[in-house]
Amino acid sequence: MDILGADVGSMLTTFMSEIGNLVSPEWWKAHSVALFNILMIDLTLAGDNAIVVGMAASRVRPDMRAKVIFWGIAGAVVLRILFSGVAQQMLQIIGLTLAGGLLLLFVCWKMYREILSGHGPSIDEIESNLADKSPVDDEKGFWSALWTIILADLSMSLDNVLAVAGAAGESVVVLVIGLAIAIVLMAVASSYIAKLLHSYPWIAWVGLIIILFVALDMIYRDSHHIACAAWNVGCSESIFEGILHRLGIGAGG
Repeated sequence: MDILGADVGSMLTTFMSEIGNLVSPEWWKAHSVALFNILMIDLTLAGDNAIVVGMAASRVRPDMRAKVIFWGIAGAVVLRILFSGVAQQMLQIIGLTLAGGLLLLFVCWKMYREILSGHGPSIDEIESNLADKSPVDDEKGFWSALWTIILADLSMSLDNVLAVAGAAGESVVVLVIGLAIAIVLMAVASSYIAKLLHSYPWIAWVGLIIILFVALDMIYRDSHHIACAAWNVGCSESIFEGILHRLGIGAGG
């Protein structure tokens, strides 16, 4: 907990020192691509939360469903804040950004299979089940449903924060903006986004491509840092340029 507190405190300190940049048009221009990538990542991943929360809530008594939905969303918000408190700090450690990029590649593979198959419950079907007040077969208790949501949120929160932290780079302000967008979309518009992704699958494909780009960029950047630290290769250049230079066949070799 001391490490988490230190990371959150460091992030808040850096955020307060950077926040004045929000009035600078140059700052917005420099980070416009990162902000667009984060928006698309949040849009692509927000719909999953509505599916998970709705499915779990539809299995409890009708009078408990609003409570399950509220606490399920609250738990997801808390998890994203906790993960964000350490993610960007940890990604500064050589090797962890590479590991995070590889994990995001696995997330991309899962997303690719889900988009391609088109299988899975419809948000319209889930909302219909939530509106149905008749007794539920194989009914779950409140804590069982909430535990199901929290376990699913652990994976979704890690995926979202990794992708957003990777897209944000070293800017804490961009990371906080991405976290705020994710929380708002998840709490207010996740059901609408799930329907939007179902109606317009190309949005999911764009999000997948952006997350794939972020994953590959994380892998490339940290591989560069590892090569520099271990072999003093390419410390002021790309890895490819560094290899050519050491072989004597690059520019100025």
